[in-house]
Amino acid sequence: QVRLAESGGGSVPPGGSLKLSCAASGGIFSSHKMGWFHQPPGKEREGVAAISTAGGTTEYADSVKGRFTVSRDNAQKMLYLEMYNLKPEDSGIYYCAAARSPFCGGVRCPVLRDPDQVQYWGQGALVTVSS
Repeated sequence: QVRLAESGGGSVPPGGSLKLSCAASGGIFSSHKMGWFHQPPGKEREGVAAISTAGGTTEYADSVKGRFTVSRDNAQKMLYLEMYNLKPEDSGIYYCAAARSPFCGGVRCPVLRDPDQVQYWGQGALVTVSS
């Protein structure tokens, strides 16, 4: 059983930056592909950033490409999301998510973008982008 706990949410003006962190416990962290999912108010949850088990493969939603960076530290069992040039439409709850996956050290490894594949969810971190 993997437990995930996000931190780092908050309120920033447009153009601001935030860094979200997700601490994992239980299970073997490096045996899980990870993702960040965004749920705007009144809308469905969607994957915005994902990373493979070893970190060699990353994928981003078009809406955040060039502004968000996902990374992981397997030794510390941590997942991160650095967010720059934030826009009001980036507001919402950000969830850390995990799914078991064979360890893959290459650059074309599976990532977690589909909510239906998620096995473990964090409790979410609220991000508000407003002037």
